[in-house]
Amino acid sequence: MDVKIDKVIDYGTHDSERVLFNVVADCDLGRYMVADSTFNKEDVISNKLRHTYWFPDGNVKKGDKVVLYTKEGKNTKTDISGGSNKLHTFYWNLKSSVWNNTGDAAVLLQLATWEFKKVK
Repeated sequence: MDVKIDKVIDYGTHDSERVLFNVVADCDLGRYMVADSTFNKEDVISNKLRHTYWFPDGNVKKGDKVVLYTKEGKNTKTDISGGSNKLHTFYWNLKSSVWNNTGDAAVLLQLATWEFKKVK
């Protein structure tokens, strides 16, 4: 994967809850989705995904940072590392926190391809 989860910060606190990601190779961020999951009784990630966020299409470079806030806001890009990289800030625009306890897990999915069918 060209993007890695760094950590979940302030889980359970809606106004500051966020997930930090590191970009380890140039890629299209729109090929990634993050989901909220839990662990089953064997301490293995469950297959129950409760919330998902699909990043919008956009190129990111090795060394860039990505932050996803749970709260409402406007997506931004800010120069970091003396302008050689960017901090890409995204907002999930949810009304409550997603990761509310230590039994939750942030799961990053890399999407190679997908298909959809509109329900009529």
